[in-house]
Amino acid sequence: MSEIVLLGINHKTAPVEIRECIAFSQDDSVRALQTLHRNPLIDEVVLFSTCNRVEVLLVSKNKSQAISETKQFIADFNKIPIEQFEKALYIHVNDEAVRHVFRVASSLDSMVVGEPQILGQVKEAYRTATTLKTSGVILNRLLHRTFFVAKRIRSETGIGDRAVSISYAAVQLGKKIFGTLEEKKVLLIGAGEMAELAVEHLIRNKVGNILVANRTFANAVELAKQFNGKAIRFEEIGDCLTFADIIISSTGATDFIITREDVKRVIRSRRTRPIFFIDIAVPRDIDPEVNWLTNTYVYDIDDLKGVIDENIEDRQREAIKGERIVDEAVIRFREWYDGLDVVPTIIALRKKMETILEAEIKKTFQNNKMIEPEANALQKMTDSIINKVLHDPTVFLKKNGMRDHTTLYIDIVRKLFKLDE
Repeated sequence: MSEIVLLGINHKTAPVEIRECIAFSQDDSVRALQTLHRNPLIDEVVLFSTCNRVEVLLVSKNKSQAISETKQFIADFNKIPIEQFEKALYIHVNDEAVRHVFRVASSLDSMVVGEPQILGQVKEAYRTATTLKTSGVILNRLLHRTFFVAKRIRSETGIGDRAVSISYAAVQLGKKIFGTLEEKKVLLIGAGEMAELAVEHLIRNKVGNILVANRTFANAVELAKQFNGKAIRFEEIGDCLTFADIIISSTGATDFIITREDVKRVIRSRRTRPIFFIDIAVPRDIDPEVNWLTNTYVYDIDDLKGVIDENIEDRQREAIKGERIVDEAVIRFREWYDGLDVVPTIIALRKKMETILEAEIKKTFQNNKMIEPEANALQKMTDSIINKVLHDPTVFLKKNGMRDHTTLYIDIVRKLFKLDE
């Protein structure tokens, strides 16, 4: 009997230096799938390779040999000894393999629970496998169920509702302050990676003009070009406070870039318009005393991390609901999978009954030509008889309670009705 097997390493079992050693690029994945599928021990195969995981999902009638040869393939393909990654390798079979795939695609197994990117990566891996025809009946069904489960978890739980990255949390806070970020003017001071990510999130939320200030003006020009914005000199920051709505600062300065007095000077000219400071620098760029001024909001890296910690706790609570959905889906898939073995026997039994009835009808009516309505009525009656006769045997062969005796009962049915002659 075929078994579903998954071998892999991920961020929980292996450090990045091991993961990157056996990672597969898109071109590598194509070659790897083709080679694995040519192996007579492997009937179907799909390959997942991301920065956080490398996993081979396969179907085989010889589990232990297929596992051994897949390990050797990974080692040979990446030119590294098996010993270098074997201890980090996990192996799941049948229900546990199915559960793992459901959890991965639903981001219950991700470094950041609820992150949406992994589902797209799994879909892309499956698309490659279907294009190369390395997946078949079993993995096609499994992956389609996987996408359904992931969608259900996303819609029925709050697993992806809360911001869990510094840059995204900053943007969500901005939405709370302004209601909408559309057409808000943004000033980026410095060029830290998290600050740039925050600007990218803001752009997706359709902010307006983006100004970039850097102590090295050439760097400001380069970064402004990246965001389709405008570079300003460091000395112009004070003037920009009059009209900027969102200020993101991430410099290496040892003193405050913006003080309480700098902001106090522009409060009146801003009337009642809020000003939102995102201070991602360590040490801080924005004087925390600014926060006490009217319509002024300052969030530093610790504030943002506090928001994230709360949100992660919320996601973990929602993940429990997701695990229940996964458990239910594993049971449903197992019911379908267990029925696969009996399908050929049920089809053969139906075919034999149809052949017998057809022969008997011909013999009975050979001298009497039936008109079309009579023929149609007779056909409906024979179909109904076959369905009713086969109903109980079909239910019996498929029911869960006989899982351990499936092969025996199939053999008995085939002999009783001489299906192999």
